[in-house]
Amino acid sequence: MKVIKFGGSSLASGIQLNKVFQLVAEDSERKIVVVSAPGKRFKDDTKVTDLLIDCAAKALLGEDTSELFEAVIARYAGIALDTGMDDAIITQIRADLQKTISSDKSDPDKFLDRMKASGEDNNAKLIAAYFKFKGLNANYVNPKDAGLFVTDEHASAQVLPESYDRLFALREREGIIVFPGFFGYTKDGEISTFSRSGSDITGAIVANGAQAELYENFTDVDAVYAVNPAIVKNPKKVLELTYREMRELSYAGFSVFHDEALIPAFHAGIPVHIKNTNNPDSCGTRVVHERENNNGPVVGIASDDGFCSIYISKYLMNREIGFGRKVLQILEDAGLNYEHMPSGIDDLTIIIRENQFGEDTERTIMTRLKEELNADQVIMQHGISLIMVVGEAMRHNVGITSRASKALSDAKVNIEMINQGSSEVSIMFGVKEEQENTAVRALYNEFFSEVLV
Repeated sequence: MKVIKFGGSSLASGIQLNKVFQLVAEDSERKIVVVSAPGKRFKDDTKVTDLLIDCAAKALLGEDTSELFEAVIARYAGIALDTGMDDAIITQIRADLQKTISSDKSDPDKFLDRMKASGEDNNAKLIAAYFKFKGLNANYVNPKDAGLFVTDEHASAQVLPESYDRLFALREREGIIVFPGFFGYTKDGEISTFSRSGSDITGAIVANGAQAELYENFTDVDAVYAVNPAIVKNPKKVLELTYREMRELSYAGFSVFHDEALIPAFHAGIPVHIKNTNNPDSCGTRVVHERENNNGPVVGIASDDGFCSIYISKYLMNREIGFGRKVLQILEDAGLNYEHMPSGIDDLTIIIRENQFGEDTERTIMTRLKEELNADQVIMQHGISLIMVVGEAMRHNVGITSRASKALSDAKVNIEMINQGSSEVSIMFGVKEEQENTAVRALYNEFFSEVLV
């Protein structure tokens, strides 16, 4: 049995929905279909989820929501019209969305979660209706009825372990199950959404609970590429990745998966196959526990911007008991989390996402670090990009760090920070944002030069 998930671009129009129908109908093993809300139909289009967020914001302010409400309904109606269905399902979606927008607004976060989740929920109802219209035995299943219970954390829900046992019962249901992604229910019966790319998380959770043999994730790219195609032209396709490699690359900026999305599938040992809805015959990329395909010591290079660094220097820091605890306490008091903290004998560097900082927060943090640590130097640098060189085979190959550093030096890229985890799956470099693309190209040329066009 397979769990198959479709992203928003795969469900944005009637034409796309027919492709989805063909993929489900041609393989009887594809029993559970997890769906996102309708995505963009063209470059400058607006995702349904974004329309719902704007609609929710107006509702919370007591403003007129009719225009945005009708824009959302029009998206579903357009898909139904394209596929030849009657408007009965749109009447249902209109009533359901009206009920949601009229619901209790005393807790804005919970109201926003309900509004956002309606995008996936109503799309699942539409798709189940379309499958039936085309002759398939298909049924919409609500996450609450299926037993998908989560923590009460707005836009950051975590699945409760008991959900997996409940979801196993999905195997016994007749026909094809159409399951909305992105959200679950708290024990109090409230909707709570996952983090960004939440439908991928739902797909992995359902695959785990149903003990699927394979989790297929259909998107709009032929495969995972060794580097961002917007930075390097015609990059190498990666046929196979390990879970750890994919998580490292996702964390560092790969947009195919959010870095949390694969964890439920990883825990259950379920292979993931990433494929293209628009080109299903393409080989795609498999994500597995251990890969047989030899992609070389480096499997991919990813980058992400929007970081800053705090450099702290103090003579004999390594002998001062509790120094690291004091640093972390100051960050905790300000409500900040750090990404990385490489250190030396007399210094350490803290890497933090810049979007956590307001002007007052930065001033307070810098003052406390200087005064309470009695440090020799405390320097903050903005505009840092992190570049991750990833590959499980790096641990068995000598000189990867040296090769990467030389490639950056030859490209006249100054390394602000370097860090290698104990797992040796990745090496991270911090560079100035304006040098990010140059650095990525230099590293790709070093490790993948034979496939450059």
